[in-house]
Amino acid sequence: MPYIHSVTRALAPHAYTQEQLSEALLEIWGTRYVNPERILKFQKNVLVGGRNLAVPLDRYEKLADLGEANDAWLEAAVPMATKATAELLEGAGLQASEIAQLTSTTVTGLAVPSLDARLMNTLGFSRDTRRTPLFGLGCLAGVAGINRVGDYLTGHPDQAAILVAVELCSLTLQRDDLSVANIIASGLFGDGCAAVLMVGDEHPLAASSPLHWSTPRSAFFHDTERVMGWDVVGSGFKVVLSADVPKLVGQELPGEVEKLMNDAGKSGERPDFVVAHPGGPKVLEALQDALELEEGALGLSWKSLKDYGNMSSASVLFILHDTLNNLPPKGSVGMMAALGPGFCAELNVLRRAA
Repeated sequence: MPYIHSVTRALAPHAYTQEQLSEALLEIWGTRYVNPERILKFQKNVLVGGRNLAVPLDRYEKLADLGEANDAWLEAAVPMATKATAELLEGAGLQASEIAQLTSTTVTGLAVPSLDARLMNTLGFSRDTRRTPLFGLGCLAGVAGINRVGDYLTGHPDQAAILVAVELCSLTLQRDDLSVANIIASGLFGDGCAAVLMVGDEHPLAASSPLHWSTPRSAFFHDTERVMGWDVVGSGFKVVLSADVPKLVGQELPGEVEKLMNDAGKSGERPDFVVAHPGGPKVLEALQDALELEEGALGLSWKSLKDYGNMSSASVLFILHDTLNNLPPKGSVGMMAALGPGFCAELNVLRRAA
């Protein structure tokens, strides 16, 4: 089975504290909202300390519609993806032409040709590189992308592949939407990019890869379309975010993790470590309770939430990066987990290489 070799990250260029962002939102909504102090309360309750944004704060008010927001997305997304992918290749000692498969994912911008096609031009991938652009999976796509790349490498064990995720959530802000969901999203979501190098078990870099990937698991929860997603409107992507997410985590995830561990030959056991998407404080708390995890088991997820906010599909890859820098003991068996629009979950098993 394939290996995860390395992860690189690229933050959006404009960094702000949560206080700065809250003040900017009060300027937009303060005179139109019945209780402006409630906006500040929502901003504090998500436990985010600061976020990086794709464009300077004063530019957001000039983005009049989906077209202008999407132009800003392209302007920022391609350089961020190029930077993360170039650093990934350099760190591994590979040329872009040595990558057989390239997967890109986003849910915050549209590009035709797709983001991966633009990387083909900026970094010199081979013309016969197999490309897979993913759209619509949201926060789920970090783990789903890892799993789809792993599926490919299972059938091509001597090859190398890259997953790149770019999410510029700030460009989806709806200035005229005073719903609780939009106000919470405005305090929770940030912008970031991550790239992952995976190799088959017959590739030369397999021997130096720290994590072994296996046992991908997908779980779709029927009739939950309005739990999470976008309504696509003239002004852009309008957030759909239900308060039922933590409840669904508690109801659905324990059984899926039990099946995952059974499939991995670890029946009745809990994972030694967890690389979990930080959906928000209530989601992380529900995940910890549902899986009966030890205190601190989700420490890297909590730290990522505080430092960067929820960066949709890129967040779990940031946490994977931190896991590679804080590797568990050899032989440990962990898992990746994320949830997203559908409503659904994506999981896999990670083993620390001996």
